[in-house]
Amino acid sequence: VLLQASGGGLVQAGGSLRLSCAASGRTSASNVMGWFRQAPGKDRELVARINWSGGSTYYTESVKGRFTISKDNAKNTMYLQMNSLKPEDTAVYYCASKMVGARTYDYWGQGTQVTVSS
Repeated sequence: VLLQASGGGLVQAGGSLRLSCAASGRTSASNVMGWFRQAPGKDRELVARINWSGGSTYYTESVKGRFTISKDNAKNTMYLQMNSLKPEDTAVYYCASKMVGARTYDYWGQGTQVTVSS
């Protein structure tokens, strides 16, 4: 599975961005796809994930009500709509994929920088 992330940029606090992650190769309905982020000096954290088949979602507490993860099965693309952005959302964002039930994400896209200015 090849993952290509895009959509990052510089935005003022309160603004919005939409990240995209295009998947190619051996994509499957058994996949779980997620968005992670890593800020300088901090550990990588899972921001949101979505089951490719049923569409169930998970969000980390700090982004609930502001971020929305979604997918377009026809386009094999996952999105992260980020609204009401805060400076603490500044990070490199990565998309990743794993099989349902797997402990680790096996496939990773390149990061896309999101910078939120105050």
